[in-house]
Amino acid sequence: MHAHVVLRDRDVDVDLVVGTDECVALVGPNGAGKSSVVEAVAGLLRIDAGGIEVAGRSVDDGHRSVPSHRRRVGLVTQRPELFPDQSVARNVGYGPRAAGTGGREARLRSDRALTAVDALALADRAPATLSGGQAQRVAIARALAADPAVLLLDEPTSALDVEARDDVRAALRIAVAGRPSVIVTHDPIEVVALASRIVVVERGRVVEQGPTARVLGRPTSAFGAAFSGLALVSGTATGRGVLLQGGGELTSRAHTEPPGRVVLAAYHPTAAVVTRDGAGPERTVLGLEPRDGLVRVRAGELVADVTIATASRLGLTRGDLVRIAVEPDELDVYAPAR
Repeated sequence: MHAHVVLRDRDVDVDLVVGTDECVALVGPNGAGKSSVVEAVAGLLRIDAGGIEVAGRSVDDGHRSVPSHRRRVGLVTQRPELFPDQSVARNVGYGPRAAGTGGREARLRSDRALTAVDALALADRAPATLSGGQAQRVAIARALAADPAVLLLDEPTSALDVEARDDVRAALRIAVAGRPSVIVTHDPIEVVALASRIVVVERGRVVEQGPTARVLGRPTSAFGAAFSGLALVSGTATGRGVLLQGGGELTSRAHTEPPGRVVLAAYHPTAAVVTRDGAGPERTVLGLEPRDGLVRVRAGELVADVTIATASRLGLTRGDLVRIAVEPDELDVYAPAR
C-alpha cells in the first residue's frame, strides 16, 4: 500500500508506504493527523492531492475516488459498531454478502474468520450479549471475512478494560499476519506486539520513522522519546559522552560517536540522580509532577523520576537549583537520523 494523503483544511501531508506483509504503527500526539490518514485510506475522506494505492490499484488520486466498499480495505475502530438486530455470524458475513457472495459461502467465510480470532462459539449470539472484548474480536473477524487487501486499525483496544486487551491483541496478531496493516495506537505494548515499523506523525507531518526496535530504543523525535518512556536531550559528542546545549556534560559507556559531532542522548528518567551539590549539570527545577508512585523532576531540558522520599528529603520546589547526573551505563549517545 502507498498513501500520500494531503488534506489542506486539516494541514495534513503524510506519505506512508506499507509492505506486503508489514504492520506499521502510526503514532503521534492527539490531533496530529493519524486518524485522518486512516480515514482517507478507508475512503471516508477525500484527499485534496497526493494519491492512494491499494494492492497496486489507485483508489484516490485527488480527482477520482473509488467508493470505500470497493477498496478492499478493512477498518476496525475503537467501537465495534455491530448490527444489533443480526447475529454475530451474520455480522461477520455482511461483507461477503454485500460483495455478492452466496449465503452458504458467506457463512463459511464468517466461520473461518471467527475461528481465526477464537470466537466461533459466539456465532449465534446477539451483539447485545457480548462483552466489550468479545464484540471487538467479532469486529476484527468481520474485517477479515471481507478478505481485505489492507487492514486499518484505529485505536482498536482503547475503549477496552485491561483484561480484555490481551485477548483482543491476540486476535490482532492473527489479523495482521501476512497482510499490509496500519495500526493507530497510543499503547507501546501494542506496538511491540504487532508492528515491525513505526511512523511518528506530528502536526500533520512525518517526523520520524524506522524499525520498531530502533525508534523505541533510539528515538530522534520528542514524541518518539515520550512514547518510549525515554528522556531525550541533544548536544555535542565529547570523548566521554555528550556536552549538553544548556551546559554541562553527561558521560556514557554506550558511546561511539566522534567528538564534535551533533548527537542525541537518551535515558530512562529513573536512571537519573538528583542532588543538591553532587555530580552532573546544574539546572533550575521547572516543575514537579506525580507519576506512578514517583515524582518527575523537570529541570531545564533534563528529566528525572525520583521517589517521593527522595523529593521530600531534598525539599524540592520550583525554582530550586539541583544537579542531575545519569548513570553512564544507562545513557545512550547516537547520531540523529539523516
